[in-house]
Amino acid sequence: MRNGLLFWTVLCAAVAAMVTGTPDAARAGELKVVSDQTITGFKFPESVAYDAKAKVLYVGQFGSELKPTQMDGAGYIGKMALDGTIEDAKFLPGDGVTLNKPKGIWVVGDRLWVTDIDSVWEFDTTTKEGRRVALPGIEFANDVTVLGDALYVSDNRGDQLYRVEPTDFLKMAGEPKVTLVFSGKSVNPNGVCAAADGSLLMVGFKSADEARGIYDMMPGQAPKAISDGIGRLDGVYQMESGALLITDWNSGSLAVWEAGKGMRKLASGFKGPADFAVVPDGGGLLVAVPDLVTSEVRLIRLAE
Repeated sequence: MRNGLLFWTVLCAAVAAMVTGTPDAARAGELKVVSDQTITGFKFPESVAYDAKAKVLYVGQFGSELKPTQMDGAGYIGKMALDGTIEDAKFLPGDGVTLNKPKGIWVVGDRLWVTDIDSVWEFDTTTKEGRRVALPGIEFANDVTVLGDALYVSDNRGDQLYRVEPTDFLKMAGEPKVTLVFSGKSVNPNGVCAAADGSLLMVGFKSADEARGIYDMMPGQAPKAISDGIGRLDGVYQMESGALLITDWNSGSLAVWEAGKGMRKLASGFKGPADFAVVPDGGGLLVAVPDLVTSEVRLIRLAE
C-alpha cells in the first residue's frame, strides 16, 4: 500500500532521483540483499516515507488494532532515524488533529501527505499544521503520490483512483478540486508512483485468489496492464533502470520486477509487506519496508 524543491512540476521519477539519489549502478538484475535489520516498537505500521530534507523516515501506524477502516482516532506517524533509532514515536499529528488509520505517505520538502480511510491530509513537517480534504465516494483511501501539480490517491477496495488539485492545499483559500479519475477497471490500485515517462504506475491488491498486476496510465487515458496478475501488491518504486521494486503479500516479499523478466524475490518472510521507502545508501539502496501484521519495519540494504 510510500519524495524535491521543484515539486509543483516534477515527476515522481525526478523526485525519486533527488530524494533517494538512486545510483546508476543499482541495476535491477544485479541487486542483492547485503543486510537486513528488523526494528520493533511500532503499532501496525502501514507506510514508510523518506524525508530527504531532514534525512529521517516517517512511519504511519494504526496505533491500536489491525482494523484498517476503524475510525478510532488512534493513528499517528512516528519519526525514525536511518539507523533505526526511533526519534519521535508520535511526531504527527499535532495538537488538535486526529488521525484514524494513516496509510500511504508522500513527502516533498516540508510537506507531508497521508491518506486516512476517506480523506487525505497535508501536514507541514516544521509547524505540524495540518489540513484534511474529504474524498467523496472513496471506500478505502490507500496510497498517495505527487505527479505534476496534482495529488493522486488510490482506492483498492473501491477499484478507484482520485486526483486532488492543487497538490499544496494546506493554506489555500477554498477547497481543492477532487476528481474521480477512474472506477471499475479491475485494477484495484494500491501503491502508486509517477514514472519517468510522465505516466502513473499502479500496483493492484485484491484477494489472495484474485491476483492483480502492475498498471500504467498516461494522463487522460485509461490504465493498462504491463504485467500479468502476480499477487497482492502493495508498494511500488521505479529505479533508474526502469525496473520496479514492489512488495507482495502473497509471497510475503520485497521483490524486483522487470519487463520481459518478471518478478524476482529479494527479501522474504514478511506477513504483511506494505508501502516502503527508498533511501540512498552509499553505492546501493536502503529500503525501509513496514510489516503491518508483525508491527515491525525491516531496513534492507541492496547493492550489486
